[in-house]
Amino acid sequence: MGVDVAHLIEHSKSSRASCRVCKKKIEKGELRFGEEAPNAFDPDGGSSYFWHHLSCAAKKKPAELKQALAAFPEEIPNRAEIDAALAEAPPDFPHVERAPTGRSKCLECGEPIVKDALRMAIEREVDTGAFKTKSAGYLHLACAAAHLKDPAQLEKAKANTKLDAAAMAEVEQALPTP
Repeated sequence: MGVDVAHLIEHSKSSRASCRVCKKKIEKGELRFGEEAPNAFDPDGGSSYFWHHLSCAAKKKPAELKQALAAFPEEIPNRAEIDAALAEAPPDFPHVERAPTGRSKCLECGEPIVKDALRMAIEREVDTGAFKTKSAGYLHLACAAAHLKDPAQLEKAKANTKLDAAAMAEVEQALPTP
């Protein structure tokens, strides 16, 4: 991808757009979240937007929605509901979490990450053949420093992590402090 995409909040100009998450119509005048994307049908390489209800974007695109909310000058009618959904959303990348299954493999060493082990989740770009998309990739904590090579990313991972005190002590012990 490599290209920065714009995110915005605006009042829907018509009732033609559907939410990319729930597939329901976004009514005219309703606030919506737009994610800029390349327009495959424009020979000049223009862009278009993927539209979302604000509540749907809070669940699926929390980091992007937070950025757009900060830039939006108007009052959001159901802001408390949006903020509650953002609080429940997964943390930003990178972060540390417990592996819910034993199916993931470490991006650095290729070995499986066992269920309930602490792992670092990072954002990675995946080429599907037709297009590139972003998804989560996982690392053993012991492999994280070698893979990331940037001490600031390790600190960011610690800051984005939402774990109890005992797990955070494990994270502090496993991740080197720059």
